[in-house]
Amino acid sequence: MSDHCSTHEVPGASDCHCGSSSSKTLVAGSRRIALAGAPNAGKTSIYNALTGLHAKTGNYPGVTVQRSLGTCKIGNTTLTIEDLPGAYSLDPISPDEEIVHDVLTGTSTTVSAPDALVIVVDATTLQRGMNFIAEALALDLPTCLVVTMTDELSRRTGRLNVAALGHALGIPAVRVIGHRGIGMPDLRAQLAQVATWQRTPLPPPTDPDEITSWADSVLAAADYLPPESDQITSAIDKVLLRPVPGTIVFFTIMFLFFQAIFTWAEPFKGAIEDGFGALGQLVHGWLDDSHPLLAGLVGDGLIGGVGSVLTFIPQIIIMFLIIAVLEGVGYMSRAAFLMDKVMSVAGLEGRAFVALLSSLACAIPGIMATRTLPSTKDRVATMLAAPLMTCSARLPVYVIMISLTVDGDAKVGPFGTRGVVMFALYLLGAVSAMAAAWVVKQLTDRGGVLLPFYMEMPPYRMPRLRTVLIMVWDACKGFLKKAGTIITLTTVILWVLLNVPMRSDAQFEAFCASDKQCAAIAAAVDKPESSTVKGDDGQVITDAEELGKLLDAQKTSYTMDNSWAAKGGKAVQPVFEPLGFDWRINVATLSSLAARETFVATLGQIAAAEDPEDPGAHLATMTYQKDTLTNKAGDQLFNPATVIAILVFFVYALQCMATAGAMRRETGTWKWPIIAFTYMFVMAWVMAALSRALVAAFM
Repeated sequence: MSDHCSTHEVPGASDCHCGSSSSKTLVAGSRRIALAGAPNAGKTSIYNALTGLHAKTGNYPGVTVQRSLGTCKIGNTTLTIEDLPGAYSLDPISPDEEIVHDVLTGTSTTVSAPDALVIVVDATTLQRGMNFIAEALALDLPTCLVVTMTDELSRRTGRLNVAALGHALGIPAVRVIGHRGIGMPDLRAQLAQVATWQRTPLPPPTDPDEITSWADSVLAAADYLPPESDQITSAIDKVLLRPVPGTIVFFTIMFLFFQAIFTWAEPFKGAIEDGFGALGQLVHGWLDDSHPLLAGLVGDGLIGGVGSVLTFIPQIIIMFLIIAVLEGVGYMSRAAFLMDKVMSVAGLEGRAFVALLSSLACAIPGIMATRTLPSTKDRVATMLAAPLMTCSARLPVYVIMISLTVDGDAKVGPFGTRGVVMFALYLLGAVSAMAAAWVVKQLTDRGGVLLPFYMEMPPYRMPRLRTVLIMVWDACKGFLKKAGTIITLTTVILWVLLNVPMRSDAQFEAFCASDKQCAAIAAAVDKPESSTVKGDDGQVITDAEELGKLLDAQKTSYTMDNSWAAKGGKAVQPVFEPLGFDWRINVATLSSLAARETFVATLGQIAAAEDPEDPGAHLATMTYQKDTLTNKAGDQLFNPATVIAILVFFVYALQCMATAGAMRRETGTWKWPIIAFTYMFVMAWVMAALSRALVAAFM
């Protein structure tokens, strides 16, 4: 969603996420109508249907944790629709429920109370929802009731007279099935008449016992028959909610998840990789003679750098496709329930697992999802742990590093070794997140008492194709946007740093005369028939064109080795040398502070410059240029020990400034982001060094 809300457009909108487009800009002075109700009642589906936006939905509680604003135009009437987080009561116990309370009661310091209220209730849980209805009607706002899931109610042999329910409450009532568009014309018609909405003539009671009697009388007047239990859901939950079989199923799903990322995506990834490689060669063919600098910038910098990141689009699609299906089915709440006991070991409750699981896509929504946790200390502990969950930004790094050292045909039993290694990395991140949360809880809340865990278990549903496709598209769009902005900008800057100061032909010739390999290539260029230069296949190269390309690569390497970027990479060498990193890996690591994906973009740029024809394969042939503490000159750069150090470093390091910024917004202080960055860097370095030493001992 685009951020189009500002204080001059919508009062108090600065603390919200405003869904809008160029054609749906929020209009100052328009009536603001809030959507409120229990989690997973269907508010966001209605919000999307009214505004034409694509706010995230899912078949589990706690998807919406922030205010969202959008525009709905009905005839000549323009309305501002506000989607609030789910709340079971207006007596808040968590930050997301506090948002609902403060907005609806007008006690928020940043936003006034809405002009009208739409209460959204699930017909299958209407008895429980009556308490929220009573509290909402007591606010004395013009109110309309929207009843969702009536199709589910009928399927489970329940019944409800929606019109009679509205009559009993004294407010308009509409039946809506948001994702299918049923009832939306009726709702839009009611919204067009918002100025005529009546307040309930008889406010509901406030005493709990009286509310129960009041609710029973209202439901009786509406001819409400509760639904029978969902037989399919009950049968599946008898397996999935039991500790042993449920845990086995959970880990099986996760294991197959990572197998799919490698297996299904590989053909598409290879095709994209070949396409960018061919495009880079084409650019060099066009511009090498006339504009060599431009050829380097476009062919090596942009195509070689950004293209190396875009090749991972298939993995991103598959990853979010599976996540979207799991969310749409309703498995998320079951996973939280299963993990509640595990989370309690770390001093957290099951809802923290939902936040951590959300971090598999990106740590930022995971950090925001901590708003559903009642305890402030639990929120901080979960926030500090969330970046350790392996987000999608790490995926390109994992894939390329694993591919360099693990053969694509290698198997562990019936499973691909690459997928097994990927699963192990994700599991390491999850276990480390739990350990970090435990340490934080021990330091901040030694005597804390765990609050009781509760989470609604929605019935299993077939995932909605549109919802799944939107989630996948939004993920790809976000990935492409990052590639087109942060990664592109970083890549251009790095290309400049890798190519300045420029080196003259005389300087290169002097270097080449003193370097054995370069001298051999130069001599072979002059006399191809006398060549002693061998290719990657071990055969002597006598083709003049190929030898010329090798000499150009030598010149490029010479320029890069003496560039400003190389000086920066060599300056931090004492820090990273024990991990087996050389200056090229150091530069890529430093660039990844902007976005983790730029690690791959930087290596891709260097590889494309040194071998434009096959940059991917060139990474495997790179060698150390000088002796280090851990390797000798001429040794393979990306050897198993160094690769495992890179992988483990990326498991732990907080290389995402956007995540730090999100943590700052949620906590209101820079203290916790600084603590997170520091402890994660130290942990990354120590664990990477230990892992490298362990692997090197067995090489």
